[in-house]
Amino acid sequence: MPGDDPGRPPRQLPADVRGFVNREAELRALDAILGDSGATPPLAGVHVLAGTAGVGKTSLAVHWAHRVREHFPDGQLCINLRGYDPGPPLRPADVLDRFLRALDVPAAAVPADPEDRAALYRSMLADRRMLILLDNASSTRQVRPLLPGAPRCLVIVTSRSRLSGLVARDGARRLTVDLLPEPDAVSLLRTLTAGYRLDDDSPDYAELARLCARLPLALRIAAERAASRPHMPLADLIRDLRDESALWDALTAEDQDEADAVRTVFAWSYRALDEGAARLFRLLGLHPGAEFGPEAAAALAGVPITTARQRLDLLVGAHLIEQTEADRYQFHDLLRAYAADQCQEEPPAERDAALRRVLEWYLHTVDAAERLAGGLDLRVPLDRPAEPVPAPPFGDRSAAVRWERRERGTLLAAVRAAAGDPRTYDLAWLLAAVLRGFHMRENVLEDWFAAATLGLHAATALGDRRAEAELYDSLGVAHVHAHRLHDALACHTKALSRRRDLGDRLAHAVSLNALGLTALRARQLDAAVAHFADGIEIFGSLGERVWEATARANLGTAQYELGTLDDADASVRQALDTLRAAGDAQGEGNALRLLSAIHRAQGRIDDALTAGLAAVNLAAAHGNAHWQGYWLIELGAAQAAAGEHGDALGSYQHAATLHRRAGDRGREGIALIGAADTYHLMGRYGDAIRMYRGALAVLRTTGDAWQLARALDGLATALDATGEPERAGTARRQALDHLAAFTDPEARRRRDRISGR
Repeated sequence: MPGDDPGRPPRQLPADVRGFVNREAELRALDAILGDSGATPPLAGVHVLAGTAGVGKTSLAVHWAHRVREHFPDGQLCINLRGYDPGPPLRPADVLDRFLRALDVPAAAVPADPEDRAALYRSMLADRRMLILLDNASSTRQVRPLLPGAPRCLVIVTSRSRLSGLVARDGARRLTVDLLPEPDAVSLLRTLTAGYRLDDDSPDYAELARLCARLPLALRIAAERAASRPHMPLADLIRDLRDESALWDALTAEDQDEADAVRTVFAWSYRALDEGAARLFRLLGLHPGAEFGPEAAAALAGVPITTARQRLDLLVGAHLIEQTEADRYQFHDLLRAYAADQCQEEPPAERDAALRRVLEWYLHTVDAAERLAGGLDLRVPLDRPAEPVPAPPFGDRSAAVRWERRERGTLLAAVRAAAGDPRTYDLAWLLAAVLRGFHMRENVLEDWFAAATLGLHAATALGDRRAEAELYDSLGVAHVHAHRLHDALACHTKALSRRRDLGDRLAHAVSLNALGLTALRARQLDAAVAHFADGIEIFGSLGERVWEATARANLGTAQYELGTLDDADASVRQALDTLRAAGDAQGEGNALRLLSAIHRAQGRIDDALTAGLAAVNLAAAHGNAHWQGYWLIELGAAQAAAGEHGDALGSYQHAATLHRRAGDRGREGIALIGAADTYHLMGRYGDAIRMYRGALAVLRTTGDAWQLARALDGLATALDATGEPERAGTARRQALDHLAAFTDPEARRRRDRISGR
């Protein structure tokens, strides 16, 4: 199973709340629930903390989670579901994707189907004791797919809703978090102002608590204001607060008095800021994502990073934003809504300019990350931004990859924001285009399809045919990764048409190569040969020797699959010479892998072994496990053909392990088929059956019909050898079902053999 060999357990709980006081009754109730099971270690289950906005649900949940985390040694998962943010709440499928990655499931092994994700998540947690905090849930529907299937894990859910469905159907325990009693509210104010103020009267604290509606969020902001003015009598501060006029509508608090109190405290604290900090607070209401760093804040405000940091510190000190870690900030959802409302004070031109600045910063920062992370060979050229943008917050490849992963949600939100305004359509398609490399490496297909589709709509609205071609090309590759080859061919055909019409011959040839690769995957081999040949002609006329050699090697693959081995040998040898001379190690190794396969098919087994070993050694010399895993599969085939069965099994099993670690389920399955075929050659039919079934389990997650047919065909033959004709017949029928989509010569031969014709 993916993630069977986990590294360090996830520790995602935020820091405990500074100055947490009171809530003793609620904490005792929660402790009692956990202890009521009578089990050692205790059973956990699902607990809902429900209450109005700003009442302190998250603080209580985090504080209690820290108190009980020792009971859950396998780690903690924590996420803000954004159920009440101005933007869309997180979808359960996206949360499952993040949780599975945190549990060391490789990106490519995360199932595309939401139900399959939920099933894998439950399987991963079945034997673990973990603490899961789901903050700000909007509905039962948002939470239910995130629940583990066994009571060994503790799930804490916070929500403004009662989530009665979880209680009725899923056995959740609900605790309603009420307003603080007045003595507790006064105690919180005194704790937060301790050391800053002297000789304040208790009645004044009680009055301040009442003005804050005894809501912890408002109390903390008011306490910060009081602590920052130690010489101003508390009675004067109370008078200021009483006189404050709120200019914005009530938020989502159910009680109007509570909403009035919260908005009054927000306005009171906001108006105490200097103009620079107040302006940054307003403009942060435009930020498209849930979190942000100082560079994004600097871009929004159009100020140097040092200035942005100083102003962010002021906002943190005023409790108007939260600092979650070094250089990471976020809003409480109520405060974000307030900031967005206050941003309406800005002139429209300044709002538009600020949004454009931050979107341009994300665009150029992603582009810089892709240059370090090894992005696409055919890059989208970017114009210089209208205003200078802050430097990227990373300096090497690993830091760039970490930044992209951390900002994943914000980057998609940035595309959505850009696509939502005709004035930023140009940034929408560019952001979607430069994100393609990240989406491909991380195998985040939902983000990829969403961003590329939004970018395509923006490009179409602009009438920009070049941009349309870029996004159709991106969607074509995404469909290939999703094994939707018909859709991939359609997208690549549209990209090709636009590039041909534009007269961009290099891009035209690149589209021909992409079409050829997609046709090859679909086993439309004659079409693949034609596309590669046309691309080779254009690349050659442009002097693009490496591209020409790459397309020629791809042509050799199609010729090999068609059985025209001499043509394939000539194509791949010519490509190999060029790629080796150009220092293209990946291209050289892949050509050697192809030569090994061709030689094996020609019966030149020694030559096949030599080429296969050279490819694997090249991968090892470059320390590239992904290349090594792929090229080991062909070396294993050559070793099996040479009768070196032990070496072949070693190569296949090593390849399967490398691909499993990388999350490449397709190639892991191919390696397992190779191992099964080798066991079959050795007469070890039981081991062959076990390995074929393992391959099928892996390949069913990919939907690769051709490889599924290969595995089922082999399984049927092995079952025949062990005297299980009925099961063999079932496997044959399933293999024929998968082969029905293919019309190439090898598919016809395989169908005829399976059918007994």
